[in-house]
Amino acid sequence: MIMEVAGPTMRKPSFIDLEPPSPPTVKCSRVSSACPVFRRRRNQPAALHLSRQRCHYNSSCSQSMNGCQPEQLWDTAGRGLAAVETVETRTLPAAITPALALDTLNSAIHDLEANPPASTSSSGIIRMQVPITQQIEAIEWLYAQNHLLPRCFFSGRSHSKDDETTNLLLNGNGNGLHAPAQQNLVSVAGVGSAVLFTHSHPFSYNHWKSIKRFLSPKCPLIRAYGAIRFDARANVSSEWEAFGSFYFIIPQVELDELEGSSMLAVTIAWDNDLSCTFPQAIRSLQTTMSQISSFVGKLRKEVSRTYIVSNNHTPNKATWDRGVSRALNIINTSTSPLLKVVLARSTRVVTMDDIDPINWLASLQVEGKDAYQFCLQPPDAPTFIGNTPEQLFHRKGLGISSEALAGTRARGGSTALDLQIEVDLLSSPKDDREFTIVRDSISRKLEAVCSGIVIEPSKAIRKFSRVQHLYAKLAGELGCEDDEYDILSALHPTPAVCGFPEEEARSLISETEVFDRGMYAGPVGWFGGGESEFAVGIRSALVNKGLDVLIYAGTGIVEGSDPSLEWEELELKTSQFTKLLRLEVPSRPKVPNLRRMV
Repeated sequence: MIMEVAGPTMRKPSFIDLEPPSPPTVKCSRVSSACPVFRRRRNQPAALHLSRQRCHYNSSCSQSMNGCQPEQLWDTAGRGLAAVETVETRTLPAAITPALALDTLNSAIHDLEANPPASTSSSGIIRMQVPITQQIEAIEWLYAQNHLLPRCFFSGRSHSKDDETTNLLLNGNGNGLHAPAQQNLVSVAGVGSAVLFTHSHPFSYNHWKSIKRFLSPKCPLIRAYGAIRFDARANVSSEWEAFGSFYFIIPQVELDELEGSSMLAVTIAWDNDLSCTFPQAIRSLQTTMSQISSFVGKLRKEVSRTYIVSNNHTPNKATWDRGVSRALNIINTSTSPLLKVVLARSTRVVTMDDIDPINWLASLQVEGKDAYQFCLQPPDAPTFIGNTPEQLFHRKGLGISSEALAGTRARGGSTALDLQIEVDLLSSPKDDREFTIVRDSISRKLEAVCSGIVIEPSKAIRKFSRVQHLYAKLAGELGCEDDEYDILSALHPTPAVCGFPEEEARSLISETEVFDRGMYAGPVGWFGGGESEFAVGIRSALVNKGLDVLIYAGTGIVEGSDPSLEWEELELKTSQFTKLLRLEVPSRPKVPNLRRMV
């Protein structure tokens, strides 16, 4: 439903805002008919990308709990931004299989229906979870729930020495509010929405507060997973309409893959002020649970053979060369402040057969052990998937970490060649220029919100299966947990996906690119009570329900860039997708417009 929420007085803006955002939209899932509509009008402050103005004002958030129809609500008492009254996690006895875990949860839901929370609790969220003694891959569980929407998937990166350093920085400040110790969470797959948050206007502070009211450090695995558009001011193309300016869900049913085990969980959320009652939430969850498959088969992590009908780049090579040359002319003009701009390309691949997005994402996992994998799909919409190496930020308590990633080279076919390429990247003046812009910009943005900034390493190489980048790790400490929104709005977009200075780069991007980036290069991740983590949605694709896929990639243009080399970098970055499709065709008579692929 659409909910207007009221809040305290306005706080000072951290950035200049350009246009007013509409209030956030919050939808509550339920089975019953649509709720009545109420509207309250009030002038709203303007927004830039994320609404960077930290304001507390009446703002509607599109919030859907358990599937009810959109509606507009407001609350003069300010309860719209207050935490829900009941937040609880119940851990049930362990099971040895997903089927037994499902039975346990169904029984627990029945017991909860018979013994609801106290009648004085007008709002709340309850998670019930069953540990499973075997490790079930979350991506395989999600594939088994083939027809349940919305759905989401998020997988963190494998543990590294850099992560160990970051954990020391995050935990060493002593002031953070940390989640309880638990097994390392490998990945999460969710279906249905206990609570859905979305709106067509830029993500604002009140949108963030509307999400956070359902989250608590006491229940660290109640999380809202989703993504935000790269630029909420840009025209929205039809393929991105269902995502809105942002799209977050707290799943109704989820499978948490842990190291050595797993956990099946359900979440019930209700709010009487939103006309989404506890009985309605129970009935909606029971409907979803009746469709959950307990059989999880082994997923073949490869894409089936198909034919490519067409493969069209926007822009094409000639237009790309002109765009890069124009950008370089501006960068090289002494009166221009522009130092870097990131230009992107969209490639529409049309195939003879459907490509299953979950199967494709599972295939990307094979080579993405040091990257984030994600999937987000609203009902009746394409699926946004990606395999991104870049962290936007990770918050644990008051500790914040971020990364600078820039400069790209392919991996070498041998250890000696790989080392030679690494040395070339480290010594390249052009790549050092691009990397320094990114690192120093992120450092300044962190310093505006955090204290005790540490950069370690300040310049190193981070290697992935197909590419390697220049890399730096940054960490600091927030003054309070509400500063999380300021970090998100300050860091996005980084110079790694936009450019520097930001406004000049954004202006040139809007003049040059003729396609909608959507959530490509936007924040993708999750909010939690005591912890949150977001990646940058690059190395991504939008898989349509028909026969076509949009694959996105971008590259940084700085002084010394070469249009043809930048085009080759685009090809390298999209190769993680295209390599799953291509198959060399044996010699045979030509078939017009068709190429054999796998």
